[in-house]
Amino acid sequence: MKVLIVKVSALGDVIHSLPVLAYLHSTCPQIEIDWLVEEGFASVLEGHPLLHQVIPLKTKRWRKMPIISMFRAVFKFAKKLRQEHYDFVFDLQGNSKSGFFTLLSRGNDKYGFERRLVREWPNILATSHRIGINSAEHHISQRALAVVKAALPNGLDIRLAGPLHVVSAARALVKQQLEKLDLLDRPIVVLNYGTTWQTKLWSLENWCQLACKLRNNCNAALLLTWGNEEEHDAAMAISMATDGYAIVWPRGSLPELVALLDHVNLVVGCDTGPVHIAAALGTPTVSMYRSTDSSYSGPVGANHILLQTPFSCVNCQRKQCEKDAECAASITVDVAYSAIMEIGTDLPLKG
Repeated sequence: MKVLIVKVSALGDVIHSLPVLAYLHSTCPQIEIDWLVEEGFASVLEGHPLLHQVIPLKTKRWRKMPIISMFRAVFKFAKKLRQEHYDFVFDLQGNSKSGFFTLLSRGNDKYGFERRLVREWPNILATSHRIGINSAEHHISQRALAVVKAALPNGLDIRLAGPLHVVSAARALVKQQLEKLDLLDRPIVVLNYGTTWQTKLWSLENWCQLACKLRNNCNAALLLTWGNEEEHDAAMAISMATDGYAIVWPRGSLPELVALLDHVNLVVGCDTGPVHIAAALGTPTVSMYRSTDSSYSGPVGANHILLQTPFSCVNCQRKQCEKDAECAASITVDVAYSAIMEIGTDLPLKG
């Protein structure tokens, strides 16, 4: 049996869709699964033991090309994609882009979400089976599983995270970096400031205060991860607030980030890819949610604490808001620190 998964972005959403791999293999151990994903996120999937092939989608490159060159590149990609004939195609994205490539693919049965669940209505034109969800399938991973279960209902119950593999070369490189910093055998907490929306960020002042409180009370090392220049500036500010105790980790590849998050004891962040990667690896997390719903996108299980803003407009899904600063400070440092101490029972305390 051959299957194509269409889940092209973003990083957190790709990670949330990983449980379908274990489920599909439970229905047919010999199944071959290909995954269509934006090339910027392809490296987190490449080499995955439950995948047959990762198919990188190069839309960002195509958009920068002259119009004729772009059409040629898309035509060449579509021709190659159509050389594969799939028994099932699962569109787990639900927007126009994923629908376009679902439509281009060759498959006996194409499954996606029903009209009220898709992000953009043209998506439903690409699928022959449009799946709804029940009230118990609220989490994003459960929704992805609902689509594949509609086609193959006889699989096993699986956990709503991962599995995510660690590349051996990336693990070795991360261990070398940790050894140079004399951190290889120390408990480590990762603090990840960044996320995709302004309205998902936690107050930078709060991050600085939290890092100082951890420095003063806990013997764990603090590492600051980042993904762009704005996040790097924030990481530097947090490090300076701790007089350099919190170390700004060098930005590496996605596989290296995965290897780091697999090694550490705890990851603290907002609704963002690194938190979801950590959860997929089984690393404990503490995460903050403001404009998004923690019960929809947060890590599931006893090793994770989810902190939701107390504001009544929670889960507004707005990317800009006049109350952003107030909302960003609404989850207090004391609440976050208490959550870290609750979940990080193996973190040594000072004194």
